[in-house]
Amino acid sequence: MVTRTTISAFIICCNEERQIERCLEALRWCDEIVIIDSGSVDKTLDICRRYTSRIIQRPWPGFVAQKRFGLEQCQFDWVLNIDADEVVTPELRIEIEHTLASDQVTAGYELLRVVNFLGKFWRRGGWYPEYRLRLCRRSVTSWGGDDPHEKALVIGRVRRLRRELLHYTYDDFSNQIRSLNNFASTASETLFKKGVKPSFFAVLTRPVARFFKFYVLRRGFLEGLSGFYVACIEAFYVFLKYVKLWERWNIKERLP
Repeated sequence: MVTRTTISAFIICCNEERQIERCLEALRWCDEIVIIDSGSVDKTLDICRRYTSRIIQRPWPGFVAQKRFGLEQCQFDWVLNIDADEVVTPELRIEIEHTLASDQVTAGYELLRVVNFLGKFWRRGGWYPEYRLRLCRRSVTSWGGDDPHEKALVIGRVRRLRRELLHYTYDDFSNQIRSLNNFASTASETLFKKGVKPSFFAVLTRPVARFFKFYVLRRGFLEGLSGFYVACIEAFYVFLKYVKLWERWNIKERLP
């Protein structure tokens, strides 16, 4: 028999009617599901109400601030943070329950996230393996990072779990480009607020470095042509981020 550890799950979302039911269905076993919604106008909230009454609506303050708020709303010490386009597999649920029942010293766990894109799960290279710290003790966790790349910060021992967290990331290349364009805008704003100025050297070399990391170091070439295409788009994201940063400084310097 496994001694059941109580777990809170929280999700930040906005207009996720296409994805979120699959996510919530896989979280039924959790003792609490908390939804932090930032203004959905589709059927997202109707779907959420089928699974939980803990629904909080608040304006969008950014990725880090929204997840920090979500963490604060959880009642139980063990917290599972899941995005609306992610799914906890039955195998991962079993591993979580057994691990929490037997391990009393670990403060957080990194989950193995497997990306589904272009009709397949990427388990050879590029995005694989990708670990995210998503299961942690609320009492020793804070939320940090820089928008849009938030992350959980845990005081104490961190381990990795073996079973998969499925990530249904982009529908197609058009959806990926739109998403990365939004991420580039957010990332450039973060850099601008920090006073970072783009250099020609950074604009020239960092996209190339991103391509090399994804395609060569992370073996994206094992995914064939799709790996090459995604590596190019990843490089374009970095280029776009620095171009948008240059644009912000250019506008500021022209102001009287």
